Amino acid sequence: MAGAAFSYKVRDRTGKLVTGRLEAETATLVADKLRSMGYTPVSIESDGQTTLQREIKIPGLSGRVKLKDVAVFSRQFATMISSGLTLLRSLGILADQTENKALAKMINDVRTDVERGSSLSVALAKHPKAFSRLYVAMVRSGETGGSLDTVLVQLANTIEAQVSLRRKVKSAMTYPVVVGVIVVLIVVAMLVFIVPMFEDMYADIDSKLPAPTLLLLAVSGLISKLWYLCLAGGVGGVYAARRWIRTKDGRRRWDAFKLRAPVFGTLVHKTALARFSRSLAALVRSGVPILDALDIVAETAGNAVVADAVAQTKEAVKAGESLSKPLESHKVFPPMVVQMMSVGEETGALDELLEKIADFYDDEVEATVDALTSLIEPLLIVTMGVTVGGMVVALYMPMFSIVTKIDGGG
Repeated sequence: MAGAAFSYKVRDRTGKLVTGRLEAETATLVADKLRSMGYTPVSIESDGQTTLQREIKIPGLSGRVKLKDVAVFSRQFATMISSGLTLLRSLGILADQTENKALAKMINDVRTDVERGSSLSVALAKHPKAFSRLYVAMVRSGETGGSLDTVLVQLANTIEAQVSLRRKVKSAMTYPVVVGVIVVLIVVAMLVFIVPMFEDMYADIDSKLPAPTLLLLAVSGLISKLWYLCLAGGVGGVYAARRWIRTKDGRRRWDAFKLRAPVFGTLVHKTALARFSRSLAALVRSGVPILDALDIVAETAGNAVVADAVAQTKEAVKAGESLSKPLESHKVFPPMVVQMMSVGEETGALDELLEKIADFYDDEVEATVDALTSLIEPLLIVTMGVTVGGMVVALYMPMFSIVTKIDGGG
């Protein structure tokens, strides 16, 4: 059976756009041939029509672009590329069938840029809200190395691990936040509705009220009469704190505090180490140069203390030192991490050992979350009991004094 002629556009390992023609029975065979030659197919056309019209259904995504959305996009994109679909066809299917409108628009824009001659990594870099520097760097490496589908699978795995890690941390934080909000609402309700009733009751008492009762009545009166100022002060305080945290010095101090914070500090530390290890492992495995990888990890670390340590490590590596040696001077990196990275450098398996470190700290985060859940529940119950119970005792202390005087007089 004679083959048909296909016109193609591909990118070589240097990112240069190359065009040509091949004869084959199907466009899929053309794509396979081009990929075996180290090219990344951009488009394959026959008789003026873009080929490979197969449809691949994608799970529905909705709302803003979340990490999970990007993970699903990456895995589906990898499947299409490895199946022989060109970049343009794959991006077209993804844009048409992704229900998340924001992500669909970004994919469509990426497809347009690629169609106009831009590389995939450059097109993705225009949408930093969905595709981070780590993502773009790995895609660029995949384009250069002719292993885009493999890199996309690695990205999907890395992002899914990050999503799982975030879910574990959120599960540890949700319970205390919910209970804390409930406690605040109960206290405010008592101060606004209950305490004023006792204030009217004690107005006719000649004897001096106990100090805790006076303090509680004063706070109640302040909130009841000047609630708008209290609300404005609270909102203003939160706004000012958020603005301060956005500053370079504020972010560094806040992140340092989170690492040292009681109860939750250990969780934050292990989470930061897991994120650092997995991100660096993904970049090293995909062939990103180590200095570029360290620069990207520092930017995406999620903690200013870790970012500063990585940035200083990058400068030391640039000066000729090994990767693990400079990390020893930073307390945020435990000896186990440093030693395993050192072994990885010596054996040429740095990405594998970094992945093992990330898996270890993922398990540690899960164990820490379970331990915190068991610890926090009784602590929050005690806190709620002390807070509400203390207010009740303060309200009833004058009655105890009155009863005592009556009994003494009798």
